Amino acid sequence: MQGTLLAGIVMATRVEAGPLIELFDLKEIESRPFPIYGGKGLVLAVSGTGKANAAMVTAYMCVKFYPEWVLNLGAAGATQESTEIGGIFHIEKTIEPDRLHFQSKRPYVQIPEMLPGFQNAVLATLDKPVTEVKTFEELAAVADLVDMEGASVLQTCRRLDKRCLLFKFVSDTPFHAGRGEMIIDNINHYGGTFCDFIFNTVIPVLRDV
Repeated sequence: MQGTLLAGIVMATRVEAGPLIELFDLKEIESRPFPIYGGKGLVLAVSGTGKANAAMVTAYMCVKFYPEWVLNLGAAGATQESTEIGGIFHIEKTIEPDRLHFQSKRPYVQIPEMLPGFQNAVLATLDKPVTEVKTFEELAAVADLVDMEGASVLQTCRRLDKRCLLFKFVSDTPFHAGRGEMIIDNINHYGGTFCDFIFNTVIPVLRDV
């Protein structure tokens, strides 16, 4: 079975994953320990938010389904207010400001695989949502975007020798700090366009690699 599945996709919430599930006409194949949908050489898992959930679902997917690629997809906040809502970025580096090396005391940094021709960004992954403008301003010194899963998916893939790609769309900026309903509205509004991009642009590239 190894190598027969093109990609395993990890997304944090059903709201983010829904348009992609519909585009690929994926069917639910498991409900526990995680909701997993499959079809057309893909499996998509809804992990839930946070690093632990992302690591668990990525490990489970890798050891059970043997995907050639793992993709972490979904919404992220932008650290600069000038960043366009709905903008789509290919992650070139992850950094974890809340996870420091024991000896160096510096944040963990990881480099994922990259595809050419996309707009790139640096992603900070934290284990709690950013709800204050001050935190966005602090993160802006080291990252363009912030989420709660990306680095954890990448770390798991590195441990299991899986190729990993990360794509994120911007759901909020410092302007939206603490405005949860606005962020959800943005995810609902721009999530479909992001999933169209993955369906029409990213997955076809992987099929040709």
